[in-house]
Amino acid sequence: MATATVERMAKLWQIEKTVRGQSPDARVAARQQASAAIVPDLFDLWQQTLRRISGKSKLAEAIRYAVSRRAIFERFLTDGRIELDSNIVERAIRPQTITRKNSLFAGSDGGGRTWATIATLLQTAKMNNVDPFAWLALTLRRIANGWPSSEIDALMPWNHAA
Repeated sequence: MATATVERMAKLWQIEKTVRGQSPDARVAARQQASAAIVPDLFDLWQQTLRRISGKSKLAEAIRYAVSRRAIFERFLTDGRIELDSNIVERAIRPQTITRKNSLFAGSDGGGRTWATIATLLQTAKMNNVDPFAWLALTLRRIANGWPSSEIDALMPWNHAA
């Protein structure tokens, strides 16, 4: 069952590889032409497997989880803005999560939280194409000069304006 699932998913990922970067309409057209036939086959495989295994097994639990979210999964077939999986996002946030995990060794709980917060903000600046040093220097200057706490959102990296 695992091999059959991976084989079907590999077909979907291959289709996604060919449409990545194209317009949402082009992606939907390709998905309707190729992926739309694979998805029902995948869910049929899971339903058939579910009937043959213990309902209390971890595999049955995982299959029920996937099957119960079928409508959510199938959205990528009709909305070209949606990715098949979350790999792109996971790769993008990996630096923050690794830094946050490394902050566990900061020497104290407070130091670790501070380190994780600052590192996440700096990485967020990078993700928003903002120079982290310039953003941090300007933000600290603004705070030191009495920036109102009610307008703290304006200091976030995605709102950065030199």
